Amino acid sequence: MENKIRISEVLKKYTMVIVLVAVVILFTVNTGGKMLLPQNVNNLIAQNAYVFILATGMLFCILTGGNIDLSVGSVVCFIGAVGGSMMVNNGMNSYLSMLVMVLVGILIGAWQGFWIAYVRIPPFIVTLAGMLVFRGLSNVVLGGMTLAPMPDDFLALFNNYIPDFFGGEGFNITCFAVGIVVCVIYVLMVLKGRMSRVKKGYRVEPLTGVVVKMVVICAAVLAFMFRLAQYKGIPNSLVWIAVVIAIYTYISSKTTAGRYFYAVGGNEKATKLSGINTNRVYFLAYLNMGFLAAIAGMVTTARLNSSNPTAGTNFEMDAIGACFIGGASAYGGTGTVPGVIIGALLMGVLNLGMSIMGVDQNMQKVVKGLVLLAAVIFDVVSKRKAFIVK
Repeated sequence: MENKIRISEVLKKYTMVIVLVAVVILFTVNTGGKMLLPQNVNNLIAQNAYVFILATGMLFCILTGGNIDLSVGSVVCFIGAVGGSMMVNNGMNSYLSMLVMVLVGILIGAWQGFWIAYVRIPPFIVTLAGMLVFRGLSNVVLGGMTLAPMPDDFLALFNNYIPDFFGGEGFNITCFAVGIVVCVIYVLMVLKGRMSRVKKGYRVEPLTGVVVKMVVICAAVLAFMFRLAQYKGIPNSLVWIAVVIAIYTYISSKTTAGRYFYAVGGNEKATKLSGINTNRVYFLAYLNMGFLAAIAGMVTTARLNSSNPTAGTNFEMDAIGACFIGGASAYGGTGTVPGVIIGALLMGVLNLGMSIMGVDQNMQKVVKGLVLLAAVIFDVVSKRKAFIVK
């Protein structure tokens, strides 16, 4: 009976991972293997970098009580417009322009966070207004035109590849070596964490289950890095994604400040009575969202090699969808950064797979919407119903 319960718990915990694997297999079969070609694996990261970055920030907004930010797509466009105007029209230094872009993003986050946290205007209203305002300002700054190309030193930071320090030809040795190092660090961290919990007398997973999970994750990482190594190696966008994921995973799981977001979403009144400044938590959530929108804006501008008035369209929907698919609760208080990454990967796989298959853009929206809804329904049902596997 205990084994049946454990299997049920595993199914509930890894529902979206199972769905992701199933979708990858489906598209791989339907595209004749093109889905997993080295260039397409690279495109999965390059074309969806904004989803990973924005979804990470969106998670902290959702944690505070199911709140969202509808303005992030417009903010990404506005950040690109500001940067393009400075670098292309005025020939300003790229690094100074990037600093201004980040500061603008932070100011936007602070502006919206103030109305949400201290005036208590609903986030939906504030960010809906922001979506309209910053999309309009983007057109004003750009004059309805596209600014291109971006300076080479700007592109080198976001739209380039880590060089192969071993001088490999046709296979980026550095890329695969990084994959091995990541796996070693991951294994050591898992084993160290397990040993620490055992010493403290906490309940731990069976060693067999831990080993199986480590083997599967390491195999996936090495296969992914092997494919990238067959193309051009590690794209700079992946480095930015990895840095964002690492920092915010640590903040959400290892810091007191990170726990405040979960506490506010779980029970704001109790959190306030315990002495935590809940207004500040709301403010920081949207301040942080503005900062990450600026990072996503720079990554997107570099990928497009231009600033244009339509950039960032529907970015907010992809970010919100990735969060809820990744296990974030619509009521707040529940969700993890790794879960959001799974959701973002699923979004990216759907986008890439249907593009390779040549599916009409309108049908892509229909299929993606239905698949996302089905995935979330499956996740919700699996958590409510106890499956007994015989």
